[in-house]
Amino acid sequence: SAMTSPRAPDKFLLSFKSNDTRMGVTRATVARLAEELGLNETQAIHYALKRLASEILPAYEPDEGLPTSKELRAIQATAGGRSGKRVVSSLF
Repeated sequence: SAMTSPRAPDKFLLSFKSNDTRMGVTRATVARLAEELGLNETQAIHYALKRLASEILPAYEPDEGLPTSKELRAIQATAGGRSGKRVVSSLF
């Protein structure tokens, strides 16, 4: 059997700002964060990016919106249609 070599890690070059700004940080800030977190600088950057991703990116794919009239009729037929009962409490 042929041995497979491990895939080289995907790398990304990061240039630091000369001053901390809204859109970037200095290397010194990354070093301080890493020290405070007990991580190396690469781990601190990954940690920060993961927190930002969790805050900004949706956790799930968007659905297809509200059901169509045809889909609602199919749901009602499957559920036995309306029986004269009504919703007394709703989350919406």
